Amino acid sequence: MTSAATTRWPALFTPHRLGPLTLPNRLVMAPMTRSRTAWPGDVPTELNARYYAQRAGAGLIVTEATQISREGQGYARTPGIHTAAQRDGWRLVTEAVHAAGGRIFLQLWHVGRVSHPVLQEGGRAPVAPSAVRARGVRVYVIDPADGTPCFLDCETPRALEEGEIPRVVDDYRRAAARAMEAGFDGVELHGANGYLIDQFLRSTTNRRTDRYGGSPENRIRFLREVVGAVAGETGAGRVGVRLSPHVTLQDMADPEMVETSLLAAAALHDAGVAYLHLAEADWDDAPEVPEDYRRALRDRFPGTIIVAGRYTPERGTAMLAAGHADLVTFGRPFLANPDLPRRIAEGLPLNPPDPATFFGGGAAGYIDYPAYGETAPVTA
Repeated sequence: MTSAATTRWPALFTPHRLGPLTLPNRLVMAPMTRSRTAWPGDVPTELNARYYAQRAGAGLIVTEATQISREGQGYARTPGIHTAAQRDGWRLVTEAVHAAGGRIFLQLWHVGRVSHPVLQEGGRAPVAPSAVRARGVRVYVIDPADGTPCFLDCETPRALEEGEIPRVVDDYRRAAARAMEAGFDGVELHGANGYLIDQFLRSTTNRRTDRYGGSPENRIRFLREVVGAVAGETGAGRVGVRLSPHVTLQDMADPEMVETSLLAAAALHDAGVAYLHLAEADWDDAPEVPEDYRRALRDRFPGTIIVAGRYTPERGTAMLAAGHADLVTFGRPFLANPDLPRRIAEGLPLNPPDPATFFGGGAAGYIDYPAYGETAPVTA
């Protein structure tokens, strides 16, 4: 690796302390769903281990979203962390990443309403804070009749009863415990992009009248309880949380979410979590996060902030210089360039990603992107 003194983007290649870890650079590999686990069983394999180990040059890897329970699954062939086989499969990944010199957090995921009875045990309805359907949202499933992949519209979920919520919180806790058994350096709670924690935070998807709904203080209660339970297994310094207050995908528009997210950020700081991961809109012509929000977020959360959303080295450096972020996430560039830190440091050209191989499949478009200077893909 080119030294920080000679790289084109020196701020991105300075070390950063994250809880008990020292990251060698500020580049984070984004959590990206790839739907390539062994099915049935949703178990990570040597293929997944190879994929992540190839990208161990990142300052930190955050894995693809990983369901904490069968109930928490919303897409076919996404990995789980709720069985012993899944834990053991993930151990292949962590051992490979650590052998390559990397650091890796597991992203814990419950999709809530963004699911379908086909994916649920016994064909039950998915659960959510309230019985509010995700309009216009489809999920990727394997047709149980003939085994072919297809997309199905989300159906109306069942509202969780108040007495069930401790059971879901405990699912997060047990998943975190298995993650540590599998050798992860920490875990990230997926509280973004319209999934269960996000559904509790937003007034449009959380219409509860009990102590988990109504006021913003009540709507962040579920997040606070999950953080507390998970930190009890990992230590708060090994917990990150991803939020997306400005993202409205998956029918998640909510006029109260920005202010609610600042309240949540203050609670996360009080809990002592390792970082807050701000997921921003990443489509063409996406709205910019306002400068005053970034300042307010930093005021509420003085700890490590990670930003994500089509960042370039130039934009990422600007965020670091402004004090709005400490680490910068890269998604598709890491997908197609296993040696992305070197390419950024030395100003080398990037491999273009192949969208046709983003979801599902095997080695093609997964572990066969060449490092710079390789004349042929390396898959063995």
